[in-house]
Amino acid sequence: MGPSLLQAYRRRWWMAVTAVIENLLCSAVLLGWGSLLIMLKREGFYAYLCSGKIIDSRFVHAYNGAALSAKGGKLLIFNPSEASHPVIHRRVNEWLSCVDQEEMLNLGFTIGSFLLSATTLPLGILMDRFGPRLIRLVGSSCFGLSCVMMAASAYNPHVLSALIFLALSMNGFGGICLTFTSLTLPNMFGALSSTVMSLMIGSYASSAVTFPGVKLIYDAGVSFQVIMWTWAGLAASVFLNCLLNWPSEGFPTPDEVDYRSVCPPVGYFISFPDSKILTLQELPSSDQKAVGERLSQKNGDIQHSTEKLSSESDAAPTAAPFRRSVFSPIFLWSLVTMGMTQLRIIFYMGAMNKMLEFMVTHGEENLSFYSSIFGTLQLLCLATCPLIGYIMDWKMKECEEEKTIPPGTDVPMRDRKIQKVTNAMRAFILTNLMLLAFGCCCLIDNLPLQILTFILHTMVRGFIHSCCGGLYAAVYPSNHFGTLTGLQSMISAVVALLQQPLFIAMVGTLNGDPYWINLGLLIFSLAGFLLPGYLFYHRRQLLREKEARDKRVAEQEMQALNNTEANGYKPHSNGLAAVEA
Repeated sequence: MGPSLLQAYRRRWWMAVTAVIENLLCSAVLLGWGSLLIMLKREGFYAYLCSGKIIDSRFVHAYNGAALSAKGGKLLIFNPSEASHPVIHRRVNEWLSCVDQEEMLNLGFTIGSFLLSATTLPLGILMDRFGPRLIRLVGSSCFGLSCVMMAASAYNPHVLSALIFLALSMNGFGGICLTFTSLTLPNMFGALSSTVMSLMIGSYASSAVTFPGVKLIYDAGVSFQVIMWTWAGLAASVFLNCLLNWPSEGFPTPDEVDYRSVCPPVGYFISFPDSKILTLQELPSSDQKAVGERLSQKNGDIQHSTEKLSSESDAAPTAAPFRRSVFSPIFLWSLVTMGMTQLRIIFYMGAMNKMLEFMVTHGEENLSFYSSIFGTLQLLCLATCPLIGYIMDWKMKECEEEKTIPPGTDVPMRDRKIQKVTNAMRAFILTNLMLLAFGCCCLIDNLPLQILTFILHTMVRGFIHSCCGGLYAAVYPSNHFGTLTGLQSMISAVVALLQQPLFIAMVGTLNGDPYWINLGLLIFSLAGFLLPGYLFYHRRQLLREKEARDKRVAEQEMQALNNTEANGYKPHSNGLAAVEA
């Protein structure tokens, strides 16, 4: 039995702070794949696939011409003059790496990253049914179990390498469970909800820094098994925190509950009528004890209530069918943009080490150095996500103040929907320009320039989801938002599966040269401008509709004024009452 919603509201800052930390440590950590791949190769996962293969020639030079081969995946060195009867001089404390091993491990990353995005749709349905508490408990359990599997398989990778597929799958699924449930927390923060939301998204995107940080600990001499067992313990602490602090009910949106009324003054209690809005009513002090009990019952009342606010003056509009939202041009173009961007991002993460290796001329140390830089720069997401939030909220306050301006005041107004579409269009244009710049940097065979590539990759990854979420919130009904977002994530994840055949083609047919694949993806990136192009067209349509409405209102006012004059009244511009003729 979890805490009540009232108790959760009082602990909201603790939950928000811990959710940010938990997202950093346990959500999309799989996106730091480059550093994890190096550790898995050093631990010997699937190294037996390299048995009997001759190592790369650059390692031959490193050992002064000694011939190198492999036996059971271990690196062996012998004198070329004794090739007919090789004598092992020493065994290097490293496992051999080959293309077959990298293809197999990259397949595990493909599956894990697919689950990290594709399960959002069923998770949204389950969370609506069971609330965030159960989903978060399952997610933390899966993440902890994935760490246990990786630690256990590292004791005998020759036999247990296959466990890495299940471990990476559970890692991706557990991470998205933690991320998805944390996105409901901002509902409790009122005016700060956008800021808290950007922190949640930023911490999710920045979690790719975790594996590079772990790799630094690994390079310092801490064993892989110890690191993974410790991480499993951290996942257990996430489970315990959720068990103690997260309520079983979902967090209502501000449209469903006025959170300012959750802690009412003395002499008041919170009532829950059939409508979705909470109201304060005064009661005798003897009835104030029912506050907590009524609050804990609130969510069930809201969820089972199908009535809307009854108002004689404002009739509720007919709900748009979900089919219309799915087949709308904006959603279809967003699928193209998001699928293309997701493929671009995931492919770069999976193939980054091989791309850098193709550029590196000074050995393995430079590769590890640039991988660490890439991981560290993932923290930029925490700083850049609020920036795109600011762009999405540009001049929205002027639209909100429209309700408070008295009728008849000659002040230019901003339409809320038009402003949201305009902001989303600008945000997508900025994101696509950065994606094009990222693609151009990938084509240039210059290692220091890749630092700029890392920065652009990090910013695009943080921006694109905020852009899409803001657009859906602007043009679609609120009851379609979760399902549309989940459907888009699932389709984008399916498109991102193409990164595996692209990776195989790069390391096989193209001999490790990523130029032609990057050029093709750069051309494909131009499709991202189709969505802001349609948004520009849609915005013009909305402006024409607004002008037509304003013209009709002006004509009605003029007709009413003419009727007033016809009845014997003259209008006065000084605001005084009209004098009877």
